[in-house]
Amino acid sequence: MAKKGKKYTDAIKLVDREKVYDIKEAVELVKKTATAKFDETVEFAARLGVDPKKADQQIRGAVVLPNGTGKTQRVLVFAKGDKAKEAEAAGADFVGEEDLINKVNQGWFDFDVVVATPDMMAQVGKLGRVLGPKGLMPNPKTGTVTFDVEKAVNEIKAGKVEYRVDKSGNLHVPIGKVSFEDDKLVENFETIVGTLLKVKPAASKGTYMRNVAIASTMGPGMKVNVSGFKI
Repeated sequence: MAKKGKKYTDAIKLVDREKVYDIKEAVELVKKTATAKFDETVEFAARLGVDPKKADQQIRGAVVLPNGTGKTQRVLVFAKGDKAKEAEAAGADFVGEEDLINKVNQGWFDFDVVVATPDMMAQVGKLGRVLGPKGLMPNPKTGTVTFDVEKAVNEIKAGKVEYRVDKSGNLHVPIGKVSFEDDKLVENFETIVGTLLKVKPAASKGTYMRNVAIASTMGPGMKVNVSGFKI
């Protein structure tokens, strides 16, 4: 078992593992327990009452956080003609067709998000085995397969994040940086919770949001109360 560092050991003493915190209190505590020398990311984590093995209970999508994530996303767009020009004008970091497809196939991954126009998907589909495992494959559900590339690029640059439950019903999403003002982290948190409530599958029975927590990159997690949360 890995030995915990002194800073983490001291930080975890500040957290009551049995308590379910109010989000404002949790944000304050996240900042107190973030002791790394870099600006740690604040992560949202949830365990949902769904069975991802069933098609009608899979949860996947994207949402634009009102205050961004604190990270500038490098966007790769597969498009041609006027749509390629549109992507470049919108601020995409990389735009191309077969040239970039071949480059990615050869192991180039200096990007964070991939967008593709529908007419490019037949060729982009060839990258499924390399983009899929990294969670980078464009998908209509997350708005990354679209002819409206200007909107897609703008939203990603503004702080759009993707969410998706894993096979155990768990979900992780970055909601900002420790350096963010408290109210901005709270607003981003509430946006994620509200979005997940809106996409709750009708087939999901029992408690939907079983556990919700936040934590900094190197800090301990703390449970957050979302009961009574209204969309």
